[in-house]
Amino acid sequence: MRWNNRRSSGNVEDRRGIAGKTVMGGGILGIVGLVIMLLMGGDPGTVIEQGLNQLKPGSNRPPTAEEEQMAKFVGVVLADTEDVWHALFREAGQNYREPKLVLFTDSVDSACGQASAAIGPFYCPGDQKVYIDLTFFQLLSTRLGAKGDFAVAYVIAHEVGHHVQHLAGYSQKVNDQRGRISEAEGNRLSVRLELQADYLAGVWAHHAQKMKNILETGDIEEAMNAAQAVGDDRLQKQSGGQVMPDSFTHGTSAQRARWFKLGLQTGDFKRAGELFTLPYERL
Repeated sequence: MRWNNRRSSGNVEDRRGIAGKTVMGGGILGIVGLVIMLLMGGDPGTVIEQGLNQLKPGSNRPPTAEEEQMAKFVGVVLADTEDVWHALFREAGQNYREPKLVLFTDSVDSACGQASAAIGPFYCPGDQKVYIDLTFFQLLSTRLGAKGDFAVAYVIAHEVGHHVQHLAGYSQKVNDQRGRISEAEGNRLSVRLELQADYLAGVWAHHAQKMKNILETGDIEEAMNAAQAVGDDRLQKQSGGQVMPDSFTHGTSAQRARWFKLGLQTGDFKRAGELFTLPYERL
């Protein structure tokens, strides 16, 4: 991805090395926006936590040069999302409120509660912030085989996509239904939200390319590979368990890649609503 010598967002909040309170075992639960934990969902979470424990040398160490470079990259990608979503919201006659992005180490306190890095990047609608421990991207590359800077950009754009959902009211509509539907039906709504965030990540990439010519050879493949790497079916297989579609909360590898690609191809913000009108079996 072409990113050097471009604007970095002023909305990055660096809390690396600042320990959170006692970490709750299951991460942040109970708020629909936080069903977006990219690698959560039953047994796969154990795999992730083990991977992160192996990668982390400790919270109090200074950031490495590689981590500082990654932090700069994250700031540029966030700035790109700001430029794209401001433009698309203006076209729709609305104002875009920029989210903050918090970099943290090991654990963090948010308006949604306390979270461990093991849950992966997440968005908290309570404070409208994206939370990322940068070692997640090492895990994405080494454990899940999703390498490349545009795989990282996809993850950031996906989380910002959840912020867009929050602003557009999709998350609240889903949250309003919880408690009145079965667990299986709730999981299906979560899948719709996740796939919509993948679609919105693709919409971002479409317009960022038009605005800034960001894409290099292989970038799209990197993003598609990352989307496939965090599919529920693939994670359940990797954990050694059975593939149980009723337990899916994020969508299959094929679905995630398909909706990212559709957003990339069309760039059509308005089509995001299709994720909640299409029959579930056609997603």
